[in-house]
Amino acid sequence: MRDDVISWLLDGDPGVRWQVLRDLQDAPDDLVASERGRVATEGWGARLLAEQADDGYWGGQTYGTRRERDSVMWTLQILRDFGAPPEADPVRAAIDRVVAGVVWAEFDDLPYFSGEVEECVNGGVLANAAYFGVLGEGSDRIIARLLDEILPDGGWNCEPADESQRSSFDSTLCVIEGLLAYERATGSTDAALTTARRGGEEYLLERSLFRRKSTGELVKPRYTNFAFPTYWFYDVLRALDHFRRAGGHPDARLRPALDLVLEQRRDDGRWAAGSPWPGHRRYEVDAPEGEPSPWNTLRAMRVLRWADPAAIG
Repeated sequence: MRDDVISWLLDGDPGVRWQVLRDLQDAPDDLVASERGRVATEGWGARLLAEQADDGYWGGQTYGTRRERDSVMWTLQILRDFGAPPEADPVRAAIDRVVAGVVWAEFDDLPYFSGEVEECVNGGVLANAAYFGVLGEGSDRIIARLLDEILPDGGWNCEPADESQRSSFDSTLCVIEGLLAYERATGSTDAALTTARRGGEEYLLERSLFRRKSTGELVKPRYTNFAFPTYWFYDVLRALDHFRRAGGHPDARLRPALDLVLEQRRDDGRWAAGSPWPGHRRYEVDAPEGEPSPWNTLRAMRVLRWADPAAIG
Protein backbone atom coordinates (compact mmCIF):
# COMPACT_ATOMS: atom_id res chain seq x y z
CA MET A 1 0.00 0.00 0.00
CA ARG A 2 1.62 3.24 -1.17
CA ASP A 3 2.79 5.42 1.69
CA ASP A 4 2.24 8.61 -0.32
CA VAL A 5 -1.42 7.70 -0.90
CA ILE A 6 -1.97 6.92 2.78
CA SER A 7 -0.32 10.20 3.80
CA TRP A 8 -2.51 12.09 1.34
CA LEU A 9 -5.64 10.48 2.75
CA LEU A 10 -4.58 11.23 6.32
CA ASP A 11 -4.22 14.89 5.40
CA GLY A 12 -7.94 15.04 4.62
CA ASP A 13 -11.18 15.46 6.51
CA PRO A 14 -11.64 13.65 9.84
CA GLY A 15 -14.38 11.58 8.17
CA VAL A 16 -11.77 10.12 5.85
CA ARG A 17 -8.92 9.95 8.36
CA TRP A 18 -10.55 7.75 10.96
CA GLN A 19 -11.71 5.27 8.33
CA VAL A 20 -8.20 5.09 6.89
CA LEU A 21 -6.88 4.34 10.37
CA ARG A 22 -9.49 1.61 10.89
CA ASP A 23 -9.81 0.05 7.44
CA LEU A 24 -6.35 0.47 5.94
CA GLN A 25 -3.96 0.68 8.88
CA ASP A 26 -5.53 -1.46 11.63
CA ALA A 27 -4.81 1.33 14.10
CA PRO A 28 -5.56 0.83 17.82
CA ASP A 29 -9.19 1.26 18.76
CA ASP A 30 -8.53 4.25 21.02
CA LEU A 31 -6.75 6.11 18.22
CA VAL A 32 -9.56 5.35 15.78
CA ALA A 33 -12.20 6.48 18.29
CA SER A 34 -10.33 9.70 19.05
CA GLU A 35 -10.05 10.59 15.38
CA ARG A 36 -13.66 9.63 14.72
CA GLY A 37 -14.80 11.93 17.49
CA ARG A 38 -13.47 14.87 15.50
CA VAL A 39 -16.12 14.31 12.82
CA ALA A 40 -18.74 15.95 15.06
CA THR A 41 -16.63 19.01 15.83
CA GLU A 42 -14.35 19.62 12.84
CA GLY A 43 -14.45 19.62 9.06
CA TRP A 44 -17.45 18.70 7.00
CA GLY A 45 -19.22 16.82 9.78
CA ALA A 46 -19.32 19.88 12.01
CA ARG A 47 -20.34 22.05 9.08
CA LEU A 48 -23.29 19.82 8.19
CA LEU A 49 -24.47 19.66 11.78
CA ALA A 50 -24.34 23.47 11.95
CA GLU A 51 -26.57 23.74 8.87
CA GLN A 52 -29.57 22.17 10.63
CA ALA A 53 -32.48 24.47 11.45
CA ASP A 54 -34.09 24.55 14.88
CA ASP A 55 -37.13 22.67 13.51
CA GLY A 56 -34.93 19.67 12.68
CA TYR A 57 -34.79 20.17 8.92
CA TRP A 58 -31.86 20.64 6.62
CA GLY A 59 -32.61 22.67 3.54
CA GLY A 60 -36.28 22.90 4.51
CA GLN A 61 -36.87 19.49 2.92
CA THR A 62 -37.36 15.94 4.16
CA TYR A 63 -36.22 14.32 0.91
CA GLY A 64 -35.80 16.93 -1.78
CA THR A 65 -38.55 16.48 -4.36
CA ARG A 66 -36.75 18.79 -6.81
CA ARG A 67 -33.42 17.03 -6.32
CA GLU A 68 -32.29 19.25 -3.49
CA ARG A 69 -29.30 17.46 -2.01
CA ASP A 70 -29.15 19.36 1.27
CA SER A 71 -32.32 17.78 2.68
CA VAL A 72 -32.70 15.73 5.86
CA MET A 73 -32.47 12.46 3.91
CA TRP A 74 -29.16 13.17 2.23
CA THR A 75 -27.52 15.12 5.04
CA LEU A 76 -28.08 12.20 7.39
CA GLN A 77 -26.71 9.81 4.77
CA ILE A 78 -23.56 11.88 4.42
CA LEU A 79 -23.12 12.16 8.20
CA ARG A 80 -23.50 8.38 8.37
CA ASP A 81 -20.96 7.83 5.61
CA PHE A 82 -18.58 10.21 7.40
CA GLY A 83 -19.04 8.17 10.57
CA ALA A 84 -20.33 10.98 12.76
CA PRO A 85 -20.42 9.37 16.24
CA PRO A 86 -24.11 8.85 17.13
CA GLU A 87 -23.34 9.31 20.82
CA ALA A 88 -21.57 12.66 20.39
CA ASP A 89 -23.56 15.53 21.89
CA PRO A 90 -23.86 17.57 18.66
CA VAL A 91 -25.02 14.51 16.73
CA ARG A 92 -27.44 13.39 19.40
CA ALA A 93 -28.96 16.87 19.57
CA ALA A 94 -29.40 16.92 15.80
CA ILE A 95 -31.11 13.53 15.77
CA ASP A 96 -33.38 14.55 18.63
CA ARG A 97 -34.49 17.55 16.54
CA VAL A 98 -35.22 15.26 13.59
CA VAL A 99 -37.29 12.94 15.77
CA ALA A 100 -39.22 15.86 17.25
CA GLY A 101 -39.88 17.82 14.10
CA VAL A 102 -39.30 16.12 10.75
CA VAL A 103 -42.20 14.42 8.98
CA TRP A 104 -43.17 13.13 5.55
CA ALA A 105 -45.77 15.77 4.69
CA GLU A 106 -46.86 13.87 1.57
CA PHE A 107 -47.57 10.74 3.63
CA ASP A 108 -49.91 11.85 6.41
CA ASP A 109 -47.09 13.47 8.37
CA LEU A 110 -45.42 10.17 9.19
CA PRO A 111 -42.33 10.75 11.34
CA TYR A 112 -39.12 10.76 9.32
CA PHE A 113 -37.79 7.53 10.81
CA SER A 114 -41.02 5.72 9.92
CA GLY A 115 -40.23 6.07 6.23
CA GLU A 116 -42.67 6.51 3.37
CA VAL A 117 -43.65 4.16 0.52
CA GLU A 118 -40.76 3.75 -1.92
CA GLU A 119 -38.37 0.89 -1.34
CA CYS A 120 -35.20 2.83 -2.18
CA VAL A 121 -36.18 5.65 0.19
CA ASN A 122 -37.18 3.29 2.98
CA GLY A 123 -33.94 1.35 2.67
CA GLY A 124 -32.03 4.59 3.21
CA VAL A 125 -34.23 5.67 6.11
CA LEU A 126 -33.75 2.27 7.74
CA ALA A 127 -29.96 2.57 7.37
CA ASN A 128 -30.08 6.02 8.95
CA ALA A 129 -32.36 4.84 11.75
CA ALA A 130 -30.09 1.90 12.55
CA TYR A 131 -26.95 4.02 12.50
CA PHE A 132 -28.31 6.84 14.64
CA GLY A 133 -30.12 4.52 17.05
CA VAL A 134 -33.72 5.48 16.27
CA LEU A 135 -35.36 2.06 16.07
CA GLY A 136 -38.80 0.91 17.12
CA GLU A 137 -42.25 1.30 15.66
CA GLY A 138 -40.99 3.24 12.64
CA SER A 139 -38.32 0.74 11.64
CA ASP A 140 -40.75 -2.12 12.26
CA ARG A 141 -43.10 -0.50 9.76
CA ILE A 142 -40.34 -0.18 7.18
CA ILE A 143 -39.17 -3.77 7.56
CA ALA A 144 -42.69 -5.15 7.26
CA ARG A 145 -43.15 -3.23 4.01
CA LEU A 146 -39.80 -4.29 2.58
CA LEU A 147 -40.36 -7.96 3.33
CA ASP A 148 -43.73 -7.74 1.62
CA GLU A 149 -42.26 -6.00 -1.43
CA ILE A 150 -39.64 -8.56 -2.47
CA LEU A 151 -39.97 -9.31 -6.17
CA PRO A 152 -39.78 -12.80 -7.71
CA ASP A 153 -36.16 -12.29 -8.80
CA GLY A 154 -35.11 -11.53 -5.21
CA GLY A 155 -34.68 -7.76 -5.31
CA TRP A 156 -36.75 -4.60 -5.08
CA ASN A 157 -37.94 -1.82 -7.37
CA CYS A 158 -39.45 1.56 -6.52
CA GLU A 159 -41.71 1.21 -9.53
CA PRO A 160 -45.16 -0.14 -8.56
CA ALA A 161 -45.38 -3.93 -8.74
CA ASP A 162 -48.22 -3.73 -11.25
CA GLU A 163 -45.87 -1.84 -13.58
CA SER A 164 -42.72 -3.91 -13.15
CA GLN A 165 -41.84 -7.28 -11.65
CA ARG A 166 -38.17 -6.77 -12.45
CA SER A 167 -35.85 -5.56 -9.72
CA SER A 168 -33.77 -2.40 -9.88
CA PHE A 169 -30.07 -2.34 -9.01
CA ASP A 170 -30.58 1.06 -7.32
CA SER A 171 -33.53 0.03 -5.16
CA THR A 172 -32.06 -3.36 -4.29
CA LEU A 173 -28.78 -1.93 -3.05
CA CYS A 174 -30.54 0.74 -0.97
CA VAL A 175 -32.68 -1.94 0.67
CA ILE A 176 -29.93 -4.44 1.44
CA GLU A 177 -27.79 -1.67 2.91
CA GLY A 178 -30.67 -0.82 5.24
CA LEU A 179 -31.34 -4.43 6.19
CA LEU A 180 -27.68 -5.09 6.95
CA ALA A 181 -27.46 -1.92 9.05
CA TYR A 182 -30.52 -3.03 11.01
CA GLU A 183 -29.18 -6.55 11.55
CA ARG A 184 -25.88 -5.17 12.81
CA ALA A 185 -27.46 -2.55 15.07
CA THR A 186 -29.90 -4.94 16.71
CA GLY A 187 -28.02 -8.22 16.57
CA SER A 188 -31.09 -9.59 14.84
CA THR A 189 -31.26 -13.32 14.23
CA ASP A 190 -34.53 -13.04 12.30
CA ALA A 191 -34.14 -15.56 9.49
CA ALA A 192 -36.62 -13.69 7.30
CA LEU A 193 -34.47 -10.55 7.36
CA THR A 194 -31.26 -12.39 6.60
CA THR A 195 -32.91 -14.40 3.83
CA ALA A 196 -34.31 -11.23 2.28
CA ARG A 197 -30.95 -9.45 2.38
CA ARG A 198 -29.09 -12.40 0.95
CA GLY A 199 -31.71 -12.72 -1.76
CA GLY A 200 -31.04 -9.13 -2.78
CA GLU A 201 -27.30 -9.76 -2.69
CA GLU A 202 -27.76 -12.84 -4.85
CA TYR A 203 -29.71 -10.76 -7.38
CA LEU A 204 -26.65 -8.53 -7.76
CA LEU A 205 -24.12 -11.37 -7.69
CA GLU A 206 -25.94 -13.25 -10.45
CA ARG A 207 -25.31 -10.17 -12.58
CA SER A 208 -21.67 -9.61 -11.54
CA LEU A 209 -22.88 -6.34 -9.98
CA PHE A 210 -23.27 -4.56 -13.33
CA ARG A 211 -24.20 -6.98 -16.12
CA ARG A 212 -27.46 -8.18 -17.64
CA LYS A 213 -28.16 -11.74 -16.60
CA SER A 214 -29.44 -12.57 -20.07
CA THR A 215 -26.59 -11.20 -22.20
CA GLY A 216 -23.74 -10.23 -19.89
CA GLU A 217 -23.81 -6.70 -21.24
CA LEU A 218 -23.36 -3.62 -19.04
CA VAL A 219 -26.80 -2.69 -17.70
CA LYS A 220 -26.22 1.08 -17.51
CA PRO A 221 -23.04 3.08 -18.12
CA ARG A 222 -23.67 5.11 -14.95
CA TYR A 223 -23.02 2.01 -12.84
CA THR A 224 -19.32 2.55 -13.58
CA ASN A 225 -19.43 6.18 -12.39
CA PHE A 226 -18.04 6.42 -8.89
CA ALA A 227 -19.47 9.58 -7.33
CA PHE A 228 -19.65 10.62 -3.70
CA PRO A 229 -22.06 11.33 -2.09
CA THR A 230 -23.98 8.41 -3.56
CA TYR A 231 -27.57 9.44 -2.69
CA TRP A 232 -29.87 6.70 -4.08
CA PHE A 233 -27.73 5.94 -7.10
CA TYR A 234 -26.20 2.55 -7.70
CA ASP A 235 -22.58 2.11 -8.70
CA VAL A 236 -20.20 -0.83 -8.65
CA LEU A 237 -17.90 0.59 -5.96
CA ARG A 238 -20.80 1.29 -3.64
CA ALA A 239 -22.07 -2.26 -4.14
CA LEU A 240 -18.64 -3.75 -3.47
CA ASP A 241 -18.38 -1.72 -0.26
CA HIS A 242 -21.67 -3.25 0.85
CA PHE A 243 -20.36 -6.77 0.31
CA ARG A 244 -17.21 -5.85 2.23
CA ARG A 245 -19.33 -4.68 5.17
CA ALA A 246 -21.40 -7.85 5.02
CA GLY A 247 -18.14 -9.75 5.50
CA GLY A 248 -17.18 -13.31 4.87
CA HIS A 249 -15.05 -14.69 2.07
CA PRO A 250 -15.41 -12.66 -1.14
CA ASP A 251 -17.68 -14.37 -3.65
CA ALA A 252 -15.88 -15.32 -6.88
CA ARG A 253 -18.60 -13.55 -8.83
CA LEU A 254 -17.27 -10.21 -7.57
CA ARG A 255 -14.18 -10.59 -9.78
CA PRO A 256 -15.47 -8.61 -12.80
CA ALA A 257 -16.54 -5.77 -10.51
CA LEU A 258 -13.15 -5.75 -8.78
CA ASP A 259 -11.43 -5.63 -12.15
CA LEU A 260 -13.58 -2.67 -13.12
CA VAL A 261 -12.45 -0.83 -9.98
CA LEU A 262 -8.82 -1.64 -10.69
CA GLU A 263 -9.19 -0.30 -14.24
CA GLN A 264 -10.09 3.10 -12.79
CA ARG A 265 -6.99 3.38 -10.59
CA ARG A 266 -4.73 6.21 -11.69
CA ASP A 267 -0.98 5.90 -12.14
CA ASP A 268 -0.51 7.76 -8.84
CA GLY A 269 -2.43 5.07 -6.95
CA ARG A 270 -5.52 7.20 -6.45
CA TRP A 271 -9.03 7.05 -7.90
CA ALA A 272 -10.61 10.07 -9.56
CA ALA A 273 -13.89 11.66 -8.56
CA GLY A 274 -16.74 10.68 -10.83
CA SER A 275 -19.40 12.86 -12.38
CA PRO A 276 -21.63 14.21 -9.58
CA TRP A 277 -25.14 12.83 -9.57
CA PRO A 278 -27.93 15.17 -10.71
CA GLY A 279 -29.21 17.68 -8.20
CA HIS A 280 -28.64 21.11 -6.77
CA ARG A 281 -27.68 22.62 -3.43
CA ARG A 282 -25.11 19.85 -3.11
CA TYR A 283 -22.54 19.66 -0.36
CA GLU A 284 -19.24 19.54 -2.24
CA VAL A 285 -17.63 17.08 0.14
CA ASP A 286 -15.42 15.38 -2.44
CA ALA A 287 -12.96 16.52 -5.08
CA PRO A 288 -14.15 18.00 -8.39
CA GLU A 289 -14.85 15.57 -11.21
CA GLY A 290 -11.67 14.06 -12.61
CA GLU A 291 -9.50 15.12 -9.67
CA PRO A 292 -8.10 12.62 -7.14
CA SER A 293 -10.94 11.65 -4.81
CA PRO A 294 -10.22 10.84 -1.16
CA TRP A 295 -13.58 9.10 -0.84
CA ASN A 296 -13.24 6.92 -3.92
CA THR A 297 -9.63 6.12 -3.04
CA LEU A 298 -10.53 5.14 0.52
CA ARG A 299 -13.48 3.01 -0.57
CA ALA A 300 -11.61 1.33 -3.42
CA MET A 301 -8.57 0.52 -1.29
CA ARG A 302 -10.55 -1.01 1.54
CA VAL A 303 -12.62 -3.09 -0.88
CA LEU A 304 -9.46 -4.35 -2.55
CA ARG A 305 -7.77 -4.97 0.79
CA TRP A 306 -10.68 -7.26 1.66
CA ALA A 307 -11.21 -8.96 -1.67
CA ASP A 308 -7.91 -8.70 -3.57
CA PRO A 309 -5.11 -7.65 -1.20
CA ALA A 310 -2.39 -8.47 -3.71
CA ALA A 311 -3.72 -5.67 -5.93
CA ILE A 312 -2.71 -2.97 -3.46
CA GLY A 313 0.46 -4.51 -2.05
